[in-house]
Amino acid sequence: MSNNIILVTGATGKVGQTFINRLLTDSKFNSFTVRALCHNRELPPHPRIQNIHGSIEHRDLVEKAMDGVTHVLHLATVKETPEQIMDVAVKGLFWLLEACRTSKTFKQFIMVGGDAGMGHFVYPHPIPVTETQKHSAYPGCYALSKVLEEVMLEQYYIQYNLNGCCLRAPWIMEKDDFKYQLSFGEDVFGGPRWREFVDEKTAADYVRAQTIPIMLNLEAVPVKRNFIHVDDLVSAILVAIDHPKARQQLFNICTDEPVDYGEMGKYLHETRGFPTVEIKTEFHSTWLDNTKAKFLLGWRPEYDLKKMIDSAFDYVRIEDDPRKVWYPG
Repeated sequence: MSNNIILVTGATGKVGQTFINRLLTDSKFNSFTVRALCHNRELPPHPRIQNIHGSIEHRDLVEKAMDGVTHVLHLATVKETPEQIMDVAVKGLFWLLEACRTSKTFKQFIMVGGDAGMGHFVYPHPIPVTETQKHSAYPGCYALSKVLEEVMLEQYYIQYNLNGCCLRAPWIMEKDDFKYQLSFGEDVFGGPRWREFVDEKTAADYVRAQTIPIMLNLEAVPVKRNFIHVDDLVSAILVAIDHPKARQQLFNICTDEPVDYGEMGKYLHETRGFPTVEIKTEFHSTWLDNTKAKFLLGWRPEYDLKKMIDSAFDYVRIEDDPRKVWYPG
């Protein structure tokens, strides 16, 4: 009989679904039941999954969802939507943490943060970004929300000695995401929107030729940008559950080295024959340092540049798995 209940917010997103599937098939977690907090979608029926509908902005819903919970994995977020973001990122997290600190069954709170709170590639980072550096949100409400989440969780350690852990992740890739972040078409995943750097006809030509953009900084040097594959992030989450060295810690969870757009273009040209084009931008190289997670948790990422590229470009979508963005940004 299960004696642990893990509440997963944002349970139907890419991280939530991958995490739940891995947890339910790992014998180490046979004692766990998943309570999935779902907003727009729902997980399929499973004997160890309890679906709850609603948004964490509502205190009564959070208190209902937290009943008997031992662990929380907080994934729920929104992007550049000012009308919603503070209700979810600030108020929702506050209700969750309040429920945790007053619960008789609570054991651990795990949150997935984002490198947006460190400025991503918007600001120059002349040295590797470690967990001790100051926050530096880039303009917009999403990056600000990532800072506020980390600060709020840290204050609950100080105020109430809460057992928590934050896994700070850069851009999370799955399936063919990495391929579509390089598209000159309207189907581009995330940013930059490459077609906006060239005229419409050139963008259409690049789409037809499957041209790969090489992001350059203002000094015309290829940019290094941080990524993490969803499988590696989920592995870190699973390692962090009940890990004594995860208590009240912040970890950068990313590939060992950031993706170098120059090396990426060279590899795609050599292995698949794709042409490349250099695109000068105002972005800067950043290097997230994942040493702390490797040292304290014993975690190691499996994806590097080549595996990230090959897994995305070899991925074939089936008809009932369309590309769909569930939130703007």
